[in-house]
Amino acid sequence: MAKTEQEKMVTGELFDVYDAELVAQRDAARQQVEAFNALGESDPEESERLIRKLFGATGDSVSVHPTFRCDYGYNIYVDDDFFANYDCVMLDVGPIHIGKHCLLGPKVQIYSVNHPVEPELRRNGAMGIGKPVTLGDDVWVGGGAIICPGVTLGNNVIVGAGSVVTKSFGDNVVVAGNPARVVKQLK
Repeated sequence: MAKTEQEKMVTGELFDVYDAELVAQRDAARQQVEAFNALGESDPEESERLIRKLFGATGDSVSVHPTFRCDYGYNIYVDDDFFANYDCVMLDVGPIHIGKHCLLGPKVQIYSVNHPVEPELRRNGAMGIGKPVTLGDDVWVGGGAIICPGVTLGNNVIVGAGSVVTKSFGDNVVVAGNPARVVKQLK
């Protein structure tokens, strides 16, 4: 039996981004995100309820400030004590897993989608490739940082504000720059 475009998407295979089922799922997620963003900060309990409904899984104590943007929502998995500051974007074509006690500064962007390197496959604009992003426990991503597709960050990693993280890093480091590199080892 042939895989659906959604199955291809979440397993990192080339998929059609304009597949009718995926378009409908993105539209449904956008409606949920718009409802969340429309609340502003007027009703924290309802905001949390909407985020828990949108995300694939959440732990205890989940706080996301508006505005927030994502593609599907169901590919975002956050553990206990998660905080995302204002204006975060998570393009969750591939799974995004975020560990315990993680903080995202304002305007952090996490991308788990890529496109083919072959120009003939990009020309129609309809092909994507999901590449999972994983953040370990106790990760702090500074404001305006970008986490690129396929990146894994270990436990106790700090990403400097404005950094562009293009590759994976292990535990107990501070990374910064464009592209990000280790600037300090932590204990």
